[in-house]
Amino acid sequence: MMIPVCRLADLPRGEAFRLETDPPVAVFHTDEGELYAVDDTCTHQDASLADGWLEGCEVECPLHASKFDLRTGAVDAPPARRPVRTHEVVVEDGVIHVRLSVPGPGSPPCAATRLAGGAG
Repeated sequence: MMIPVCRLADLPRGEAFRLETDPPVAVFHTDEGELYAVDDTCTHQDASLADGWLEGCEVECPLHASKFDLRTGAVDAPPARRPVRTHEVVVEDGVIHVRLSVPGPGSPPCAATRLAGGAG
């Protein structure tokens, strides 16, 4: 199932959008123009990755500086040990859509739903 996120024109490069799903999903638009979607909640503690810092294909958690590779979900820097789930991103008619992956074992619980601003 494809979930519409927002218009591509409404998500500037270097920014993130928090999609209110269960669990929440963060959609990132890199400075290079790539789009990635991962589960929004850091696997170390309950922090929104959409509020983190985007650099290249990595996002740094705003709470304890864990880093995740947006392409694979892999942990690039501790203290997080478990990867985040990645999701497919498709742009159709200028609108970003996300196709959610099947939840894996140990997926983080749903965080409080809220809309995050940018990734700074």
